Amino acid sequence: MKKYLEIIDAKDVGNLCVLLTFNDGIQQTIDVGDFIRKHPHPQYDKYLDPKKFSRFTIENRNIVWGKNWDLIFPLEQLHEGVLQ
Repeated sequence: MKKYLEIIDAKDVGNLCVLLTFNDGIQQTIDVGDFIRKHPHPQYDKYLDPKKFSRFTIENRNIVWGKNWDLIFPLEQLHEGVLQ
């Protein structure tokens, strides 16, 4: 049986970065703030506020921001540690 890649833990480590732990033991620190600044969009800009940024959740094996998944990234990119 194939095991699906999933995020099992996520911690806000400050400066709009999040430490992700995957079910295969890999950990990546992702600079989400850098991505938002490079790709400005009104829907994303609100997550430059550290309080709003820290309200992420893990849903369906991925990290998401917002009630309607305003901000989500491909799981494979998060696992590689590079957001495009």
